[in-house]
Amino acid sequence: MEDFDRIVESAKITEEERIENSLRPRTLDDFIGQDKLKDNLKVFIDAAKKRKESLDHCLFYAPPGLGKTTLSHIISREMGGNLRMTSGPVLKKVGDLAAILTNLSEGDIFFIDEIHRLNHLVEESLYSVMEDFELDIIIGQGPSAKTIKLPVPHFTLVGATTRTGLLSSPLRDRFGIIEHLDFYNDKELVSIVKRSALIMEVAIADDAAEEIARRSRGTPRIVNRLLKRVRDFAELSGGKITKEISSKALDALAVDKAGLDKMDRLLLTTMVEKFNGGPVGIDTLAVAISEEADTITDVYEPYLIQLGFIARTPRGRVVTEAGFKHIGAKLPKNFQKELL
Repeated sequence: MEDFDRIVESAKITEEERIENSLRPRTLDDFIGQDKLKDNLKVFIDAAKKRKESLDHCLFYAPPGLGKTTLSHIISREMGGNLRMTSGPVLKKVGDLAAILTNLSEGDIFFIDEIHRLNHLVEESLYSVMEDFELDIIIGQGPSAKTIKLPVPHFTLVGATTRTGLLSSPLRDRFGIIEHLDFYNDKELVSIVKRSALIMEVAIADDAAEEIARRSRGTPRIVNRLLKRVRDFAELSGGKITKEISSKALDALAVDKAGLDKMDRLLLTTMVEKFNGGPVGIDTLAVAISEEADTITDVYEPYLIQLGFIARTPRGRVVTEAGFKHIGAKLPKNFQKELL
């Protein structure tokens, strides 16, 4: 049982996680933003329910915090199935996969976060499961080894990844629904702030909600995290979140007007001061700021590219003119040449 708890998300959650879960939208109608994706999912879900079939396997790809996990919860509720959750690195062997699959019921949702990090043997075992709902198990070794096919209830696999380019073609092609989640605009984030504040029973001024939204990197997870921290400051100043309190709190958290935090600014200043604005390779940059290359690629880089502060070139990453201006650095004399 302990091994099963290791590979499936535990039912025991902390108070912080309980609050976080309460902020998750429960239906597609409650889900703010990603309108085109929602419209498509509504069609796919309604059609599957009309046919009395499981929803086709879904793959969601986007930077962290944009709603991939939330969508798996919503799909589970909309389809009326139980939700089993795990992550790619946790499924270390085929036996781990089998432990989950044998506990699924008809119509359940099986969510794998970081699916691009699956063990290759586990990934290959998924192929027949996704297509034929059969798991091939090898019993014995050597000449006496034989393969048995273990029937699996019809279920929906929901995969989430920040690195769709690392998914193998055979796995990616077995998903019938593939959707990308975009960064959220300020209007959508303001709506999320107000909804979360209502759930948390905290009063917030409109301009305060706008201030928090502007500094949240276009990401719902971050906007909710910042709201909770701003609430802490507000509780010591009368309770209501005003623009003055939100600005003071966000400045104290080292989140600037563009939503950049200390690590974002360190990345930019390192590229400017140590590498003259680039180009610089991702591995070299990771060593220079003592951060994992994958973290830079998955967490920091997408938003900096979205803002137009850095750009990717065949020779490496470079800081753009906007990036130089944001940190108050002077453009190098050979700036245009370096960007080509």
